[in-house]
Amino acid sequence: MAENLKDCCVPCKITWDELEGLCRLEKLYCQELNVNRANVNDYEVEFLCDYKRNKGEEFYFVKWKGFPESDNTWEPKRNLKCPKLMKLFHLDLDQVLKRQKRRGLPKSLDREAALILVQKAKHRQRLRQWEAHLNKTRNHPGRIFVTNDVDLDGPPKHFTYINNYKVGPGIVLNEMAVGCECKDCQKEPVKGCCPGASLHRMAYNDKGQVRIRPGEPIYECNSRCNCGPGCSNRVVQKGIQFDLCIFKTENGRGWGVRTLQHIKKNTFVMEYVGEIITTDEAERRGHFYDCQGSTYLFDLDYVEDVYTVDAAHLGNISHFVNHSVSVCRVRSLHISRLFYPALLATRSVRHKSLAIHFVTKSNPVPSPSGVFQPVGASHKN
Repeated sequence: MAENLKDCCVPCKITWDELEGLCRLEKLYCQELNVNRANVNDYEVEFLCDYKRNKGEEFYFVKWKGFPESDNTWEPKRNLKCPKLMKLFHLDLDQVLKRQKRRGLPKSLDREAALILVQKAKHRQRLRQWEAHLNKTRNHPGRIFVTNDVDLDGPPKHFTYINNYKVGPGIVLNEMAVGCECKDCQKEPVKGCCPGASLHRMAYNDKGQVRIRPGEPIYECNSRCNCGPGCSNRVVQKGIQFDLCIFKTENGRGWGVRTLQHIKKNTFVMEYVGEIITTDEAERRGHFYDCQGSTYLFDLDYVEDVYTVDAAHLGNISHFVNHSVSVCRVRSLHISRLFYPALLATRSVRHKSLAIHFVTKSNPVPSPSGVFQPVGASHKN
């Protein structure tokens, strides 16, 4: 029987952490789980649940990684080698004691305080798992970080992170019929390159910053162009280049996005990615979103009102960027057949919360304190 099942594979019903804990419990070595003779008796702290002092010595109630909570144990501080987890525990504990209007570190914690500390630890775990999932899903160089120091809200439900637009029912996107013949689109553009074919100027300077006026579309090279992926007229296509953080706002606006790096003025930050739907479907969804008090619809109407991008349930990090007249702007970017919205920094920013101020032909004037400005883009090939 064992011979017949040699090549048989079945899905594992427990997590890798639980499997590792089981190996240590049964004293089994596993190269894939990095459990060997030297470390089989080492156990990893998942988080700290409680605290007490007894005869001058400090103890922590430990949740062990890969083991159920029924196996939690009290351990003296001298036995624990988890300084980062201990620091987070005491930061949470300080907040709890401050809320309870208690001064100093007590000899033991009441049940309510211990419960809150466990909730905070589990909440932090959920955010770290979501952060890991986002970074595993993304296909762009810029990393994504997640933090929530406001409440216990976890990852948003009914939202899926995507890197490229998803085409909805009834949508047909045709590829570009022609491309440029340039060998060097920046230094020797043939007939004005792709922008020249539509009687427009090259949008980027040699540093990849947008140099045309707000409200004008940006035409990037496409899959039919002679130039390669390193072309200076392919900026948005290279994806998000900066590390960004999804954070919970303190002003009741839900999640927001802030930059973790210096972004220069007129630099591409991100595309507004979502599901492409018809205007009729957008009208139907819009009524529902209005009742909820929020919307993620963006009309692709630089030339004519044809389709709409809906980032409510399918989108990238732009889903979490708040809207503000005084902070951000969007420009139209053309790559193949449609104009898609991409976000540009309207001023130099560093460690700032980002927001969108939409720029159209009827409203081309940038906000002096803006952070994003839209770029018209079309289907990437």
